[in-house]
Amino acid sequence: MPLALVRRGDLVESVHAGHVVVLAPDGSVRLALGDPDVVVWPRSSLKPLQAVAMLRSGLDVDGERLALACASHNAEDGHLDVVRGVLAAAGLTEDDLQNTPDWPLHAEAAFAWRTAGHGAASLTQNCSGKHAAMLATCRAAGWDTATYRDPAHPLQRAVVQAVTDLTGDAPAHATVDGCGAPLLSTTLRGLARAFGRVAAAVAEPGTSPEARVGRAMAAHPWHVGGTGRDVTAVMQAVPGLVAKDGADGVYAAGLADGGAVALKVADGAGRPRAAVLAAALTVAGVDPALLRDVAATPVLGHGQPVGAVEATFGTGL
Repeated sequence: MPLALVRRGDLVESVHAGHVVVLAPDGSVRLALGDPDVVVWPRSSLKPLQAVAMLRSGLDVDGERLALACASHNAEDGHLDVVRGVLAAAGLTEDDLQNTPDWPLHAEAAFAWRTAGHGAASLTQNCSGKHAAMLATCRAAGWDTATYRDPAHPLQRAVVQAVTDLTGDAPAHATVDGCGAPLLSTTLRGLARAFGRVAAAVAEPGTSPEARVGRAMAAHPWHVGGTGRDVTAVMQAVPGLVAKDGADGVYAAGLADGGAVALKVADGAGRPRAAVLAAALTVAGVDPALLRDVAATPVLGHGQPVGAVEATFGTGL
């Protein structure tokens, strides 16, 4: 199903196909393009669900530190400071991180890191917040920290249970994500359902793990992504929104009323994700005026806009 058109000049240059599902607060389907029950790898969109599992298992962080547990961060200085703080509070160091070494996502942060004489590091890989929180969870629960990535580890079994509970789908497949942590499959509808539950929990009384995750992400969107990131921009634009991008064309978001969206671009491209997410959110009832800047994805010619990436559905953008 075509989700987005790439226009350059007066021609459609490319078409991105995929799947989108928009759920109403009661879980009914407002819109389904492609297959809403397609089984996907949610990639980093799984992080808020993994964070719920960590809180259930004894992790005691909130605010910026919990937002970083859900993040694919830029590795700007403010992100790295929080990761170091999580590790230090648990009596751990950067050497305990087992995520794949990489450079910062943010170009200026990567330049500064290289200029300072550093190489690719686990600390600066975008998933280091999640891995630091996983290690801190193990310390809180009295579990082994050296084997925290093992699918048989109690932490990873807790993640399977949380994903099953929140999505309503027992994961049918498992593999290893780019960062080295276990990755579980879900249906697109199940992923949307989970985000709706996390976002709706924010307004509920009490401090359930779902509410804590939703509150941390909504209150600290910069820590979930960073400078120039659309996941940060969309949460800043829409009050109460809980959103998370994922590699290979995945996005999921939940609204304060429990409505939700999830999408998968079939070719794995990241270019159309922001435009498609914004269009899906208008279907979910968000004022298009809040989303126009987020949706704007210009196509450049000699550094100037000569076209745009446009969703094939939605209104007012």
